[in-house]
Amino acid sequence: MEPREASKDIKAWLDSERLDAREVKDPQAILHLHVRYPPTKQGHLFNVVIPKKRNLALVYSITRVDEGQQKSMRELASEDSDGWEEWLHDTRIHLTSSDLDWVLHLGHSTNGVAGPLQAFNLSRPIWFDGLTQNEFMHTMRKVWLTKLSLIHQIKYGFGKGSGKPGPVDDWAAKSSTKRKSQSQSRSSEIDTDETGGFGKDFDPLEWA
Repeated sequence: MEPREASKDIKAWLDSERLDAREVKDPQAILHLHVRYPPTKQGHLFNVVIPKKRNLALVYSITRVDEGQQKSMRELASEDSDGWEEWLHDTRIHLTSSDLDWVLHLGHSTNGVAGPLQAFNLSRPIWFDGLTQNEFMHTMRKVWLTKLSLIHQIKYGFGKGSGKPGPVDDWAAKSSTKRKSQSQSRSSEIDTDETGGFGKDFDPLEWA
């Protein structure tokens, strides 16, 4: 399968499942789509990417942790550091057994104790020789169910939160470094920052 053929098939599969998709400008990808999944008002933003010079399609979704939940995590880390480290350990084990790739963004540590979970990124690649509608849609479903499982786990342990996304230290540091680099050199306009989630020309309010 060639990248262009894979792009055409993926768009057709999403359309057949009545999933809203919007193409995003990405100079590093042959295809980059923002997809609302599941196809409901409560659907989350998913990214579907076919990178240049790679024979695969990548499905991933990034989630920011609520500000109130982060506060509860800090309180647990302060009162019971072993309990907090155990929660992180169990979460890592759960994700490792999920058949997905994952990244946990933790806040800055205090006195050697890890900061709160601020965001997480779940992803799964599908190489072209195994890319079928069945494999693609089950990958979307797998990322969603694992994401939902972790969201429920956080709510159970740290409450519903305040309804406001919390800070992400990694992204703030990366954004600061990026601005500094851009001020030093304007030779490259390629945006490699995937942590923002929605993209430059994407209005999340349209998906509400």
